Parts: sequence; structure tokens; C-alpha cells
Amino acid sequence: MNTIVDEVENAQDFDSILRLVKRVVEEKLGMRRAGLMLVIADAPPGVLAFHEVGSNAIVVNRRHLEGWMFGKSRAEKNSYIFVVLLHEYLHSLGILDEVEVRRLVRALVQEYFGPGHIATRLASGEPEMGREFIQGVYLGRPREPVLVRDFDTENLSYIG
Repeated sequence: MNTIVDEVENAQDFDSILRLVKRVVEEKLGMRRAGLMLVIADAPPGVLAFHEVGSNAIVVNRRHLEGWMFGKSRAEKNSYIFVVLLHEYLHSLGILDEVEVRRLVRALVQEYFGPGHIATRLASGEPEMGREFIQGVYLGRPREPVLVRDFDTENLSYIG
């Protein structure tokens, strides 16, 4: 089995998955950036995640994240996170065209995960996957955003 697939499926946290996203992007596109933050926040139902141009934050919609995580295997959970972070990481690199980002995500995920993997199905935008995202989404009052600690720690240096 492909090492990226194994590493994604066994990753323990968001930072580990981001490292794999960065590795894939650097290997295939020769692009890289550091200094990102991850925020988990309630957003409208149609938004899985977003990156505000010029910022260093990726915001993942907690409503979808929580809905997707319920009852899923680690491989399914991590595949979802990988696809979402890959998409937003490409935006953070300055690729702003949504159609181009979706094309790149599909191509990269297909190449690394193969045709039958859940990550490939997520990246392809299959209609039944979209319905699963919308069902059961919490639509109540927005909760406080959460800044994920220890995210994008690869290039941090510490003064001791």
C-alpha cells in the first residue's frame, strides 16, 4: 500500500495530516508555505472550510467536521481532513481559482490514494458524498471558534 495512504490513515492529529498535505504539494507542484493556523468554527452549511486571502488561517467548519466524524473510522476521518486541508492549503499558496483548486485536489488525491479510496470519493465531489455532508448539520447558535494548538509546527524554532 502507498506510504501516504498509510500515513494519512494512521495520523494522530491535524498537524500530522498537514505535513502530509505539504509533502504531496511540494512533491507534485514544487510549492510550500509555513506559518498556518487552523481554526475550527461554525460556518454556514454550504461551506466545508475556507482560507481568507492574505491571512495565515485555515478555517474548518465545525458543523461539517463534527457531522463527518461521527461513526467513522480513523481512515475515513483522516481522509476527510486531508482533502479539506489540501484544498485550503492550495488556496493559501495563492491558487485562488476554485475550479483549478478542485481539479488539482482531484488529481493529487487520485494519484496518491487511487480510485477506490474514500479520499478520492470525497475529492471527486460525488453527489451522495455531498448529501452526507449536509445531513445532520447542527444549525443552532454559532459556538466560539477554537484555535487548534500545535498546528503547522514543522518550521517552528524554540529559544531555550
